[in-house]
Formats: sequence, structure tokens, C-alpha cells
Amino acid sequence: MERDVDRVGQPSGDVERKDRTDADHVVICNPVSGTEDHLGQVRTLARERGFSVRITKSEGDGVRFAREAGAAGADLVVASGGDGTINEVVNGLAEAEVLERTTLAVVPTGTGNNFASNLGIDGIEGAFDAIDTGRRRRIDLGTANGRAFVNSCVGGLTAEASGATTPDEKRRLGVLAYVSRALETISSFDSLPIRATLENGPDGDASTRRTWTGEAMLVLVGNCRRFGGTRRAQANVEDSLLEVTIVEDAPTTDLVGEAALAGLFERGERHIVRHRVPSLTLESLRSEPIEYSLDGEMLDAETLELETAANALEVVVGDRYRPDPDAAGGRSG
Repeated sequence: MERDVDRVGQPSGDVERKDRTDADHVVICNPVSGTEDHLGQVRTLARERGFSVRITKSEGDGVRFAREAGAAGADLVVASGGDGTINEVVNGLAEAEVLERTTLAVVPTGTGNNFASNLGIDGIEGAFDAIDTGRRRRIDLGTANGRAFVNSCVGGLTAEASGATTPDEKRRLGVLAYVSRALETISSFDSLPIRATLENGPDGDASTRRTWTGEAMLVLVGNCRRFGGTRRAQANVEDSLLEVTIVEDAPTTDLVGEAALAGLFERGERHIVRHRVPSLTLESLRSEPIEYSLDGEMLDAETLELETAANALEVVVGDRYRPDPDAAGGRSG
């Protein structure tokens, strides 16, 4: 389904226009994301356009600021930061119940900037140019136990491994960098005994349900970009499906290293289970929570219910945007 929105800041059709105020367009900026030198430029470009700017100082500010902006009637909320900042802003808009009428724009000032890359957005100035002249698209949004995510939900990665990943690794490999770092930094890996119940049809129809039970090294659920560095780079963000990849238990030494991981995900010959489904449930079989990363934000859960909200989020996209970069016609990143 074509999801371009024929507007720049206003709905198409017979809509009464109002004089815009700075409260209509709000920039939420994380000043310590990435190289931590972008705040002045973001503030200048925002104010040139009459946008208001709010600066985060602690965890959760992005959620609160976005919720307040949505409740105040903002029709455009701009997230300046990395994927974690974007995740907070999207969850704030969801809490305010304004996803139907509020557009999200992204200014890539984080380290990896996976989501911005997927939207065809390059650099700070390019992001503001896209806001001025770019297309809008409606894309899918993932949810995990009611919390939204735009890129991916990853199970089995620890916060320590995430923190140990270098900026260069994030830029080159995306989520795959966390996988590689996790395997390199642990002396022994406790596999995840899980049950994955995959729903292929509407309303949880039992006749279309499949179950995978076993020991997993990692579970990756992709709504948008999953990882860089391989040909199979990304899930389709407009197909109303989540791309589920389960890496079965295997000797850690077989998976350590960028080349080994890239080959594993490209070939998918051993240790890999793949499905595309609208919803699934992940259950821990050891009576203790599993740690998941939602766009880099951590969540512990014994049972995790995931689903895709089709066509739920309107975003500003650049000229290089492709819903499915792995299809014919090129990629966005």
C-alpha cells in the first residue's frame, strides 16, 4: 500500500489552516549523544524555522517532553539523538495517544543512527532540509509488552556488552556490533531456554500458530533495521510483519568475529531460524527474566508479547528512503 502523505506540516485535503506557533513544532535534543558537539547547530537550525527546543538532561526526559508536546497539540516532534532518544520520543507520543496526528522527524546525532539511515536521513542539515521539503510516510511500529520500538527488540544481549561496543563498531555494524561484542566479552555464555510462539494469522488463530522451543544464543525481532555489515540488512518497515531471527545455541568460538557473524546471518545454513509474523510471544523457560534491548533501552521480562502496529507512525523521510532496501532498486543505508 502506498503510504506517502501529501503534505509538509499540514494534512492534505480541505483542512483549515491555523497560524503555526513554535509549540506546533518541537525539537527534543539529547546533548550528550554521539560526539556531544551538535547542540549549537541543532538549536540554530531549529530556531531559524521557529521550532521550540527542549534539551534532555536525564533518562526519561525524552518520554516526558514528547508526551507533553503531543498533549499540547504539536503536529511535528523532532528527535535529535541516537536510537535510544528516538525510542523515548516515540513512547512519549504513544503515551499521549497522538500517533495518528503527530509526525516524527529524526535528526541523527547519535553514534550508529540506524533508524535515521533507514529513513534516508543524512546529517543534521540534511535532516532539517527533509523536514522542510521531504516526504512523509506511514510506517509500522513494534511493541513489546506495550512499549514501542522502531528498530528492533534483541534478547540475550547484556547492558555490559552494549556499553563495551565502540562508536566505530556501531557505525559499521549496527545491532550486529552488539552481538559481536557480547560474544567477545563473555568467557562463557548461558544460552536462553525459550519458547517462541509465532502467530501467523489474525486474532491468534490456533490453526496458524507455530512454536519453537529450545536453547537460543540470541533472539532478534526486527521492525526496521536489524544490523549492518551483511547483505540481509533489514526488515521491511511497511509490510505489517516483524522479522524474527533465532540464533540457536552453538559453540561461542564458531560465532566470534565480524566475518563469522556476517557469514552466519548471510547464509543462514546452521543455527538460524527465521520467520516473518505479525505477532509472537517469547517465554523464558528458566523461571527468571530475560534481558531485552528495545532500540538500546533495556527491559527484563519472563514473558514478552510482541506485535506490529501496522501503519502506526508517520515519519519524515529523505530522498533515499526505501521501505525494503534488500529488494530490487537499492537500499537506503
